[in-house]
Amino acid sequence: MKKVISVGQIMRNVVYALLPLCAWAVYQFGISALALILVTTLSCALTERFFCWMSGRPTTLSDFSVIITGLLLALTLPPGFPLWMGAVAGFIAVGLGKSLFGGIGYNVMNPALVGRAFVQAAFPVAITTWTPAFAPGRFVEFIPSTLALPFMSPVDTADWVKSHAVDGFTGATPLALQKFERITVDSSDLLFGMVAGSAGETAALLIFLCGAYLALRRMMDWRIPAAVFTGVVLVALPFHLYQPEAFPSPLFMLLSGGLMLGAMFMASDMVGSPLTARGVWLYGLLIGSLTVLIRLFGGLTEGVMYAILVANALTPLIDSITQPRVYGTGGGKEARS
Repeated sequence: MKKVISVGQIMRNVVYALLPLCAWAVYQFGISALALILVTTLSCALTERFFCWMSGRPTTLSDFSVIITGLLLALTLPPGFPLWMGAVAGFIAVGLGKSLFGGIGYNVMNPALVGRAFVQAAFPVAITTWTPAFAPGRFVEFIPSTLALPFMSPVDTADWVKSHAVDGFTGATPLALQKFERITVDSSDLLFGMVAGSAGETAALLIFLCGAYLALRRMMDWRIPAAVFTGVVLVALPFHLYQPEAFPSPLFMLLSGGLMLGAMFMASDMVGSPLTARGVWLYGLLIGSLTVLIRLFGGLTEGVMYAILVANALTPLIDSITQPRVYGTGGGKEARS
């Protein structure tokens, strides 16, 4: 008899899978990353509680879904992101990305990415201000921008970055170095998180292993990240073969930026992804392809967030066109196998 896994069990295990990523973020960027994780998670939890109270519904904090939103949101933000902006992002993630649609199971898009997209538009300077990894003193002092006051002039972290830079590390992200300076970071640094970037997007191997834990426990559809990776390779490889000095390799595309975190933990969101087996592959291929195209030809260095949000919006259409039609009936439904 097949064991039935409850939503609560799945959510708890997703939290367990995210904790090593949070720990690595704190080890890499220090107390600023820890404070950011705590603030976004608390903001999401309080927002969830508030909207449940306003709507007269029982609190849903016990299902851990809002904790996942808070953790994922923090992991997609720069480690020195001002805490008050992180709190705003948490409010938008849950309020606009989840509660507006009726709560868990009804949201159209991944709530963490909704919050991240909002602050990208509202605070473009802060969202693209990076700090070096493994800075000395990171466990005893905050990155100056972390404690910036609301609506005040942005805190200049340039002097702090210069004084805390470590040999072999740079404040620029690997994607920015490749796109604007044609410098490709070594794959081993991308695998093991020896680079600057968002708080939880740097260590590709660790992210993959944490996602694999969920897949092996059948709490995440492995076909979604597999399809995303396939889409990346199919689109990136021809460009790289045509002009390798201008276009990075598929391996660089897979290991850099938020691709691994997005594929493993956000594209695989059960609510925002298709129901049909064929739809899952189409959905993942779309995310991988769009990510590469945005990275190569868009004005931004990263494209994972927008690729997933677009695919989330198209999920009902994907389900519709991939539903099998049974002869002699009005239609049928294909479950994921």
